[in-house]
Amino acid sequence: MSRDLAALAAQVRADLTRIAHPAAPWLKPRTGPDGQPALDVLIVGGGQSGLATAFGLLRSRVTNILVLDKAEHGREGPWRTYARMPTLRSPKDFTGPDLDIPSLTYQAWHEAKFGEQSWRDLDLIPREYWAEYLAWYRHVLDLPVRNRCEVVDIAPAADGLLQATVRSKDGEATLHARKIVLATGQEGMGDWSIPAPLRRLPATRCVHSGAEIDFAALRGRRVAVIGAGASAFDNAAVALEAGANSVDLLCRRAEIQLIQPYRWLTFRGFLRHFSELDDAWRWRFMRAVLELREGFPQHTYDRCARHAAFHLHEGAPVVAARETADGVVLQTAKGEIMADFVIGATGITMDFTQRPELKRFAANIARWSDRYTPDESERNERLGAFPYLADDYALCERRQSETPWISDIHLFAIASTMSFGASGSSINAMTTAVPKLVHGLTRGLFKADIDKHWAAFQAYDVKQATVRRDAAAER
Repeated sequence: MSRDLAALAAQVRADLTRIAHPAAPWLKPRTGPDGQPALDVLIVGGGQSGLATAFGLLRSRVTNILVLDKAEHGREGPWRTYARMPTLRSPKDFTGPDLDIPSLTYQAWHEAKFGEQSWRDLDLIPREYWAEYLAWYRHVLDLPVRNRCEVVDIAPAADGLLQATVRSKDGEATLHARKIVLATGQEGMGDWSIPAPLRRLPATRCVHSGAEIDFAALRGRRVAVIGAGASAFDNAAVALEAGANSVDLLCRRAEIQLIQPYRWLTFRGFLRHFSELDDAWRWRFMRAVLELREGFPQHTYDRCARHAAFHLHEGAPVVAARETADGVVLQTAKGEIMADFVIGATGITMDFTQRPELKRFAANIARWSDRYTPDESERNERLGAFPYLADDYALCERRQSETPWISDIHLFAIASTMSFGASGSSINAMTTAVPKLVHGLTRGLFKADIDKHWAAFQAYDVKQATVRRDAAAER
């Protein structure tokens, strides 16, 4: 670590010490049915959302926590895997995981590593720098993270605890916790979505943009990208830069989406209070946002358009696909497209049964379609499949009293969007979303122990002063 980064790390620790009040521990240790200590909170997912949640809990004196991630250290989240843009799309001055601690901001890290002039010259944050910043963030805060550990089942246990089955290189083990936070990113409540016409194609011909892709192998090949959001253009650009012979990007809409609705809603009022609106307003807003999809900035488009091999097809949804000896034939509303390889940049699907940790209770997780019926003109089956969450990000039951314990499972991922707006996976929402989540977690932990707190209050007998009654009487 450089001298300036070491100095910044010291400043972070000093800043946190100055705002540590109240420093009193308030949670009593619990023991699981296996006789081992139980965690107060288990966080599944060690990307930026999981790390920020851990930091928020530590600041609230919830220290008996653990973060698990199935990836190797350094490959948590999308930044070194399926994120294929050269820079973040958020403006460089958007803050997030720092939770309003100035010395923890990306800007502070960048200036310590590269200098203040570099920050002033910076346009957008390089993706690799952001990944490096998150690794520093985890290190300087000494967050308790275990890598290469996948949660494959969650079940109820005795004494109001949850039992998580964890798979690692050493086999399977169980952990017990009072609360579990699912900070599991884009596909956290389902899986990547491949359009129906493409599902019969073999993996050698068609993959989702969230998969690992050997772009070098696409040199000289014909590539088709399905979708027209920012991720679609990113994948098209990487294929072009790798030397693809041609890249056809197929957009089902008559015109590509140029507006980025998430830019509008990045203000404290919306970020902090959207989840407090009634269901009708929440549905109206998020339907409008999610039906627009995610727009892309100019430089993302230019990255593709500078290549003569790039071809944009608007109003060209894929209606059928078949493999032939010469490649894949994609039948679109505007004719046939030939490709050697197809990339589906087509988002995610909400299918709780696809997640091993949710299978036990997937059928009883409430969806928006279970709790709210919009007017006919506003209905959307895809959005109705999103989980309907309580005000603390907790899962709700579809049928009451069948699985009451799922109220101690809290979802902080892209699937929380319908209930909370930009939150779980959004950098610019973390400053408001993480405190809201932590507030809900600590509220639940406190209320569950209210009898113990009352007993402790009644037993409290620490005197603040000593009174010499004989000396007072003499005067």
